[in-house]
Amino acid sequence: MATTPTPVHDDVAPVIDPRIAAFESSVEATLLVDPYGDQIVDANPAACALLGYDRALLRQTRASTLHAGELAALTVFTQAVLHKGAYWTTALNPRHATGHDLRLEYAGCLLPYDGRMLLLLTLTDLEARRRRNVDAAAEDHMRGGISTWQRVERVFQDIERENQLILRAAGEGIYGVNAEGKTTFVNPAAERMLGWTAEELVGKEIHPIVHHTHHDGRHYHNHDCPIYAAFRDGAVHQVDGEVFWRKDGSPAWVEYTSTPIRDRGVVVGAVVVFRDVSQRREADEKLHAALAEVDRLRERLELENAYLQEEIRIETNPRGIIGGSEAIQKTLRQVKLVAPTTAAVMITGESGTGKELIARAIHEDSTRSDRPLIRVNCAAIPRELFESEFFGHVRGAFTGATRDRIGRFELADGGTLFLDEVGEIPLELQGKLLRVLQEGHFERVGEARTRAVDVRVIAATNRDLKQEVQRGRFREDLYFRLNVFPIETVPLRERREDIPLLAQHFLTRESKALKSNLRLSEGDARRLTRYDWPGNVRELQNVIERAAILSQNGRLRIDLPDASGTLAPSGAARQKADARPAVMTSSEMRDHERANILAALEACAGKVFGPGGAAEMLDIKPTTLASRIKALGITPRPRAGLNG
Repeated sequence: MATTPTPVHDDVAPVIDPRIAAFESSVEATLLVDPYGDQIVDANPAACALLGYDRALLRQTRASTLHAGELAALTVFTQAVLHKGAYWTTALNPRHATGHDLRLEYAGCLLPYDGRMLLLLTLTDLEARRRRNVDAAAEDHMRGGISTWQRVERVFQDIERENQLILRAAGEGIYGVNAEGKTTFVNPAAERMLGWTAEELVGKEIHPIVHHTHHDGRHYHNHDCPIYAAFRDGAVHQVDGEVFWRKDGSPAWVEYTSTPIRDRGVVVGAVVVFRDVSQRREADEKLHAALAEVDRLRERLELENAYLQEEIRIETNPRGIIGGSEAIQKTLRQVKLVAPTTAAVMITGESGTGKELIARAIHEDSTRSDRPLIRVNCAAIPRELFESEFFGHVRGAFTGATRDRIGRFELADGGTLFLDEVGEIPLELQGKLLRVLQEGHFERVGEARTRAVDVRVIAATNRDLKQEVQRGRFREDLYFRLNVFPIETVPLRERREDIPLLAQHFLTRESKALKSNLRLSEGDARRLTRYDWPGNVRELQNVIERAAILSQNGRLRIDLPDASGTLAPSGAARQKADARPAVMTSSEMRDHERANILAALEACAGKVFGPGGAAEMLDIKPTTLASRIKALGITPRPRAGLNG
């Protein structure tokens, strides 16, 4: 039974001017539909003939009424056209006015008109197309048949003719290829994207023109081409991450779909739909690179922050070098000379002589002072973790490596790396350390990627590395690489004039911490100066800190170890009430006095009288000391090499 469309308005004037010849005279059935009002705005004569309805009636008909029972399919098709700009489907089967179902192919595209967007629908009768193909085959048979290529050519001509509106309106590039790989048609979007005109491509094999090479320069053989594969295996191939080459020789990153085309059950070619995604890919690559850089910088800043916080907690030495002795002045001159250069520095000397302070002074006076000084205590690193500590590791490189970690070399990039106790580095790692110093390249543990760094190295040791080299425990080439500019620190016993300055510096800092007003007396300074300080500046700092804690009523209590290494108490507590004094003979007393005077003269560089002289240190009159020196047969003389 025929279905009569439901009128919407009694009198609706046509929107499309009937004088528009392209619409009126088209042999293809064409409808103009308002997608938002669900209304057929106009229909050309071919559409009226195909559907069997009067034109005036179609103008008053809802599209959903024409497709009774197909509302879902109609909605999907309409939204697809609105979203993509052009779409086609065979899922819609409107009824003819006489009541029988029509098998149609719908091709839709957007048409802006009078401030709104309309759908231009082209309707193709699939049954009529099939009959035409059968008739053509019969005619071919009667005429003795035509060649296969002619039939294939007609198939592609039909595709191009029947989908002309879509091909022109589509934003994607679309072209056809036959089973020989030759181009059959090219739409305007493809021409714009590739720079080739349809006349330059049609009839020619397209792979050697636009798809001949991979993005990295490798040859792209057509046997590997997914476009050609579509008409070899009869499957749809979707590809992302390849390039088409434009006429000007530049690559265009594309994603494409190659769909096989069949004629009478035989695959005769393919239709390729592609879009240029170069801008999107470039944006993605920039985004990924930016995110990777942000992650790297964030990790580096986190580690720098953690490292600097650790340095604040463990730092016990003053940031400045204190002293006025000739030995200190010589060291400062060396620092001033080497700091502006990039030369490696080797600082040697006894423990506690301030090697790290010298390293900091070199760094702060260099052009790298705006980057951190990264300190590595080589004596505190477990043997199996040296490589990870120096160069970092990637997740999974070893048991417990749950995340990527950058090493101290990467952390010090652009700055200075201070290798304290460098003689403790295992022999098997010294070769890798030498490579970084020579080439500036390294790999994280578990990673094949080579990284570049720009690091200045300052090393410090209390060992005799020359002997370590002779014993085979330290690489000679690494020793020479580190020992470009040697600086030797002087022990505190060889610059006794600096002891009062250092002691007062430490005492001032402790006084601030304890909120007290402690000062160093001349007697305290003399006692400190007489002591040999085997632990050097670090021991002096500890003694002053302990004295400040034990101070009472503003007076320091300085406890210094005696010859046996035990602390000798000062003040009234020096002798216990039940202790019995040692008994010495006259000869022993004379030898003891002689040794005491000699020690004072040694400490004062032979100076007897005046401030800082032996008489002041021994707390006796200068004339009395002169008499005792004469009586004991002592010849005062300056100590050799005191200031060296």
